Amino acid sequence: MMDDPADFLRSAEDLKRFSRRRFLAGSTLGLTLAADLFVTRLIQRYRNDLEILRVRDDTAERRFPAASWFLFPGYKTSWEETVWILNSLRPALATRGQLAGVGYSNTGLNVDDIVAAVYRYIRNHQLRRIYFYGHSFGGMLAVEVAARLLERGVAVELVILDSTPAGPQDVLGSAMFEGVAALYDAGYRIPSVLRGGYELGERMLHKDERTWNTVLDQTLEQLSPLAPSSTLIQSEASYIYHFNPRLFASALGTTSLAFIGNPEDTTVDYDGARAEWAAVFPRNLVSAAQVTEGARPAHASPQWNPGVYQQVVREVLRRYSPPEQGGGLKSLF
Repeated sequence: MMDDPADFLRSAEDLKRFSRRRFLAGSTLGLTLAADLFVTRLIQRYRNDLEILRVRDDTAERRFPAASWFLFPGYKTSWEETVWILNSLRPALATRGQLAGVGYSNTGLNVDDIVAAVYRYIRNHQLRRIYFYGHSFGGMLAVEVAARLLERGVAVELVILDSTPAGPQDVLGSAMFEGVAALYDAGYRIPSVLRGGYELGERMLHKDERTWNTVLDQTLEQLSPLAPSSTLIQSEASYIYHFNPRLFASALGTTSLAFIGNPEDTTVDYDGARAEWAAVFPRNLVSAAQVTEGARPAHASPQWNPGVYQQVVREVLRRYSPPEQGGGLKSLF
């Protein structure tokens, strides 16, 4: 039996490579643990607290003591998969800073808490150069957090929007998604006993590039005690459904935005999202031409296509984010 779920997470930070097979094996382990109700409750209770997940990279920490990335994970992304995505992007992201991800609370998405946690992390680690990577819907959240940090005197240098919708209108085949959001807004929480049917139905409805084995694998992953809670997933759906980028149109200051994606995306309307980000943030959007060509699935999949994404991110950084000169920078605090 695992003594402390925190130990499991800390061990994940040390992974240099995290393959699909190992990820699925971890999910299978989670299903096995589900039989032990004590362990399941322990894991879920631990994840009720929002946490900034630091992924250690000794070289990046030595080269960039005052610079860090924050990954804002996408819809239904677990803490483990957040770490996996960061490790997949590590060769590109670590050329500019240290690595951290936002572990959302299982009690639901709370933007005030996220802003406070990121701000506290920046102060505690005396960071001066801040970069955000928004994975799918996480890009929406990254934009809002960047705007609210600026109100506190902290400027984010660059936000990468990875296949990020600019609003609910960009979410393709969104009928079931809208229903989840509507239930959450009405105060109804999807109970665990209904979760399996919902997860399987969603993937069958939007099978797209998935094989039936993948549909089953992804359904089982979402039933693991390591997966995000139903409450968190519903709150994420509600956030997407109500997001309006125009609320932050003049609130980013000099923060640069870079949209990356794939025209073959069957989850988010690539052309619509790209056009809307450009229309709302004409002074901030510095790039919308980088395409994750060849990625499968086409939507926000650095963990499945690390080579494709590393190349695209490197190009964005080469053009729009020059590296530090003269070593580490002094803290603002």
